[in-house]
Amino acid sequence: MRNLVIGGGTVVTMDSGRRIIDGGTVHVRDGRIVAIAGPNEAISTTESAEIIDATGMLVLPGLIDTHAHAGHALVKTLGSDDSGTWFNACRQIYTLGSDEEFWRADAALFALERIKAGVTTGVSMLGGGDSISRTDHPGVADAHFNAIKQAGTRAMLAVGTNRPPFPWRFRDWDHGEDERDISFERQLDICRRIAAFWHGAENGRLSVALTYPVSRLDESLPDGVTANLVTDHARQTRALSRELGLRFTQDGHREGSIAYAHDTQDLLGQDAFLSHCTNLTEADIAALRETGASVVHNPSAVASIKGRCPVPELIDQGITVAIGSDAPAPDRSGDMIRHMQQAMHYHRRYFRDDQILPPGKALEMVTIDAAKAIGMESEIGSLEPGKKADIVLLDLRKPHLVPANMPLHRAVYFANGADIDTTIVDGAVLMRGRAVSSLDEGSVLDAADAAIAKALERTGLTSLLETRSGFWGQSRYD
Repeated sequence: MRNLVIGGGTVVTMDSGRRIIDGGTVHVRDGRIVAIAGPNEAISTTESAEIIDATGMLVLPGLIDTHAHAGHALVKTLGSDDSGTWFNACRQIYTLGSDEEFWRADAALFALERIKAGVTTGVSMLGGGDSISRTDHPGVADAHFNAIKQAGTRAMLAVGTNRPPFPWRFRDWDHGEDERDISFERQLDICRRIAAFWHGAENGRLSVALTYPVSRLDESLPDGVTANLVTDHARQTRALSRELGLRFTQDGHREGSIAYAHDTQDLLGQDAFLSHCTNLTEADIAALRETGASVVHNPSAVASIKGRCPVPELIDQGITVAIGSDAPAPDRSGDMIRHMQQAMHYHRRYFRDDQILPPGKALEMVTIDAAKAIGMESEIGSLEPGKKADIVLLDLRKPHLVPANMPLHRAVYFANGADIDTTIVDGAVLMRGRAVSSLDEGSVLDAADAAIAKALERTGLTSLLETRSGFWGQSRYD
């Protein structure tokens, strides 16, 4: 692998001392950071190295998105802000309208977006909502991971099973099969096969997590489905994650569901990270404290409109909280800088207090805290000798980021993903000067357009591209 020397920038280490080094130098060898020095400290090296001049830039750990969805990059805004219609469209497209090319095009598109926004590591659920997992056959995960492999980013794919009742119906367009019924046992076996092939691939750059839909004590279950059946499926999925040493994640926790997951289903632990977590009860918070499970706050999600994740309160109780995008649909991007800003304003507005959630804490929530939540804090999340060289350079020489004093405040409050100049993962330069080298940008965009057009035609959902009544001239949709 190439050796890099990144010099002249303001290095934000996010190490235990939270050191910020003006005019610092970062030396990378064989994909890892080997030394960090100040402006008057020399780094001895005998190897030839690529020199990256970071003058006028912040040198940051790669940003980490701890919750997003595979598939969503191609279904952005379908149904024009009608969340019920959009979720139904996801279910139809993901189960019956998508082929492997759809999932490859989706992964490549979102990887491109992440590279250009400085997001070097991302967690994605393989499907939409909290219960549509495309694990009827391994080809979908293969398509996703092969696209990420080419893009060069670091990725964790969360795979699991759907909610009962079973069987679920899927269409495998790639093998000429009609719609077929898929059992819980089949999905769980496919999860095992996906993990066996992909977990730890590409020198650890690709990994797998397991997931199971969130349950609640007071939820209404379909006919023929019992709480005991749901708990049995949840426990089987969790047992597989523990057997294989995989992280466990869930999407959509809210009032009472974390305590239920702990007390009834035995799903929590230090290797678990839970998304949304809105309107939590004291019992929910106690379960988080007891088990060491982490929380992923998604401040830009619809769930954060309908409820509130008590982030400052959780942090004050020593619970690890990361920020996730819940992107890239129906109405939000993968720009983690945007989500930091959203989180700060969200909680400051709630408390009517502009001292809540300082920008430094927000940055921790997309770097070192995020790395801890997904079990990678020994490898990524900060710039330290021995860690993986996941590094981004943010260009401060922009009108909205000048004057250049207080550069970290400037970046967190005023920057956006388009201010990222350079993205490096495992020591490989994926983007320099906003030009991505690992992917052909035009080809990725064209493939994405073609894939969603085919899926909409197959499912008869092209009408969802139309603008809803009420879009113009009034205070709310009809």
